[in-house]
Amino acid sequence: MSNALIAIVGRPNVGKSTLFNRIVGAKKAIVFDQPGVTRDRHYGIANWAGPSFDVVDTGGFEPTAQEGILAKMRNQAMLAIEEADLVVFVVDARSGLIPADQEVADILRKSNRPVICAVNKIDGDRQEMHMHEFHTMGLDEIFPVSAEHGRGVSDLLERIAELLKLEEDDLEAEAEDELRVALFGRPNVGKSTLVNRLLGEDRMIVDSTAGTTRDSIDSVIYDEGQRIVLIDTAGLRRQRGIIANSSEGYSVMRTLRSIERCHVALVLIDGVEGITDQDAKIIGLTYEKGRALMILINKWDAVDKDDKTAQMVEEQIKLKLPFAAYAPVIFISGLTGQRVHKLLPTIKEVRQQHLFRASTGPLNRWLEDCLHKHHPPTNKGRRLRLYYVTQNRTAPPTLTFHCNHPDLVHFSYKRFLINQFIETFQLVGTPVKMIFKGKDNPYVEDEKH
Repeated sequence: MSNALIAIVGRPNVGKSTLFNRIVGAKKAIVFDQPGVTRDRHYGIANWAGPSFDVVDTGGFEPTAQEGILAKMRNQAMLAIEEADLVVFVVDARSGLIPADQEVADILRKSNRPVICAVNKIDGDRQEMHMHEFHTMGLDEIFPVSAEHGRGVSDLLERIAELLKLEEDDLEAEAEDELRVALFGRPNVGKSTLVNRLLGEDRMIVDSTAGTTRDSIDSVIYDEGQRIVLIDTAGLRRQRGIIANSSEGYSVMRTLRSIERCHVALVLIDGVEGITDQDAKIIGLTYEKGRALMILINKWDAVDKDDKTAQMVEEQIKLKLPFAAYAPVIFISGLTGQRVHKLLPTIKEVRQQHLFRASTGPLNRWLEDCLHKHHPPTNKGRRLRLYYVTQNRTAPPTLTFHCNHPDLVHFSYKRFLINQFIETFQLVGTPVKMIFKGKDNPYVEDEKH
């Protein structure tokens, strides 16, 4: 089941970004932001009293703005509301209730979403006396908070968790035997063409104009009796495109939700244009979410190449995306069908690797070999000691190391352990998550979710 999505909305300068940072803390996912005023949506992941949930900080919400940046920020907020499972409406206690707040509240009441009003900048009991005027907006859930100092935020999160639990109880369980595969990539990279090739019919609208697919579309195929759901997503554009066109913002939101829904992510890269920063951002999102990953170099039939071109492309990907070295790279053409027959068998293999579980005995023998190859780091006379390791989760494989000083785990040593684990157990297409726990120390967790 995908993470619930919380949208934080409100007028400019009421403290939305401060509250966002307070909620997500250090557990930030890939973000789409700009220095200074938040004009685009800003994404993060939070954990409170149960499963994690996604949080989106919207730009300033000016309900009467029809043009200019305020109108565009209003569109972004409206799109977040449309897709969110719950909305946190932030108002400013110092400025009091103003007509624009009432207009926003009227819009939110019509959204058919659970809404919590956070009255921000209440730093003491004296300011709570001004809470009564905000009750006139007609919203049932109102909480006094100070995002800057953290006052009241835990009560707010407690209520969010309660409301999300109520929503979750109404959802049906997912089909366990279903394999969900999402296709990601920049607009016009050939996602719909590839889906049509896999389906054997022209179910998707294919057009040379970038961005034809505005929404995520599911199609079902069966391979050797297994149900496979193909999710053809809208293209993820650059930020300027997102800000300039409200439908693009909706596409970005749906793309992120598709990452949550899928088991295996297929990221298509244009073989003619090569890998771009935007491709790296999409792959980074799948990595952060812990999804199995395949990288498809599409339009390979149109590439001017020799017998070394494919190797050069693979080396370029490893150089630019060292964190995604586990992902298989396949050179295809959705238009001609070149190597497309290899995709379904590889998808199923990658999913099996994603579900890999190692028993305790082989796992600890592997750890002993790692300790002999590369001694744990030291710092000011303290040496990291890894006592034993267990695997507590799959999808992706998640290892918990019991040690003396979790704070001594350097990123480079963690990367060494991940590479050794993938190599020893011959894993393909799946990231690996590692958690380090000490007896008296807080655990240090890898940043993938």
